[in-house]
Amino acid sequence: MRPPFRFPEDLITLQRAWQQTYAELAQAPAGAGTTALRRRLIALSGTLCTHPHWATPAAWRTGGVELRRAAHNSVSTEREGAA
Repeated sequence: MRPPFRFPEDLITLQRAWQQTYAELAQAPAGAGTTALRRRLIALSGTLCTHPHWATPAAWRTGGVELRRAAHNSVSTEREGAA
């Protein structure tokens, strides 16, 4: 069994922002002026990919999916705590 991945909080926050922006872009109707959302998504993608956590060449391939899961799970946990 693999040990759980540990990600810096700022990296999880970035991933959550990316996922939220992506969801907003997906929900936007055609022709709704999505330029700002697309630019934000591109900027967040660049920041995510160049985060110091990914300093080793294979780190993104091995941890990218786990980061998305961690970001998703942290949102779910926050919602449960707010209820």
